[in-house]
Amino acid sequence: MARQSLLEFTDKGIYCSKGKFYIDPWKPVDDAVITHAHADHAYFGNKHYLAHHFSKEVLLYRLGDIQLQTVAYGEKVMKNGVEISLHPAGHVIGSAQVRVEYQGEVWVVSGDYKVEDDGISTPFEPIRCNHFISECTFGMPVYKWKPQIQVFNDINSWSCNNLQHGLATVLVGYSLGKAQRILQNLDLSNGKVYTHGVIENTNEALRRNGILLNPTERITSDTAKDEVRKGIIIAPPSSVGSPWMRKFQPYSFGYCSGWMAIRGAKRRRAADRGFVLSDHADWDGLISAIDATGCESVYLTHGYTASFTRYLNEIGFDAHEVHTLYGNDEDPGITEEAPAFSGNESASPQPSPLERELDSGANQVPSFGEDLGEAEAGGSA
Repeated sequence: MARQSLLEFTDKGIYCSKGKFYIDPWKPVDDAVITHAHADHAYFGNKHYLAHHFSKEVLLYRLGDIQLQTVAYGEKVMKNGVEISLHPAGHVIGSAQVRVEYQGEVWVVSGDYKVEDDGISTPFEPIRCNHFISECTFGMPVYKWKPQIQVFNDINSWSCNNLQHGLATVLVGYSLGKAQRILQNLDLSNGKVYTHGVIENTNEALRRNGILLNPTERITSDTAKDEVRKGIIIAPPSSVGSPWMRKFQPYSFGYCSGWMAIRGAKRRRAADRGFVLSDHADWDGLISAIDATGCESVYLTHGYTASFTRYLNEIGFDAHEVHTLYGNDEDPGITEEAPAFSGNESASPQPSPLERELDSGANQVPSFGEDLGEAEAGGSA
């Protein structure tokens, strides 16, 4: 009889039957281990949550009064004889890979990750394992990121130019991860940083968790418009084209996303500038991360799963495509087809059921980077 896998892919999420827990379940379960606090990985309704210390306050802010246990990176937790530890994923503050070991068999669930050190998230740490579960949001050769310092040199130069021409600067990025990365790398001599309510709520949660962030000021109905326009505004994707953003006219609007690497993405979001800045690994980063694990097999959960699986198998990996409800936090509304590996096959990532459910309305494309309802609540702030 074939030995049962330590981890299984079920209709509720990634399940460990030996340990009786799930990793990033999308349906309510008794025991959930959470890789990070993004909305497509941390759902409401579980009886017990385990996550990294730095995710604590954001999870409580987003999910409310939950039974939450937090641990440090590398700290070991035993569940029914199965050893669990969390290790840096480099995706956003508090993001973790979940290492699961039982009787010498080791699995690692990466969640989402990037391999470049962004200076604010704990840098990605490759973990040796037998089986590696990986994303491949940007698993196509066209996605190759420039060093972060080059991207922010462009952003800061653009911001300075806006100031000289009497234009407000509006930078758009997801409220957890991208917004803080932008904040920590801005040239603050270009102006004070103002934030949309959704982003400031997240900043406040992170500060309660002991994270040191550069100063920001929440935009409220009492905030003087003329003063805000002299500074730099950080806003979530949900604010694009909204009355909230239009009140800062004239402004120049920059969109920060990995999808900006593809021609047409900037136009589709009506951005004046598109900055290629992603909190996910690029093509080279994915391959190097997978290779560094020394894994016997790799399972790809979301992104360009079909094409990337075929490629990995061609170069000698034992790769498998699996279907989950994990999406991405880069804004699924602006993805486009990228060049295929060969022939006429489509290289576009296939939308998950959750993406298809959320992706309704040409001008109201929710991002996995925005908690549903959160943007509306912060829109007047």
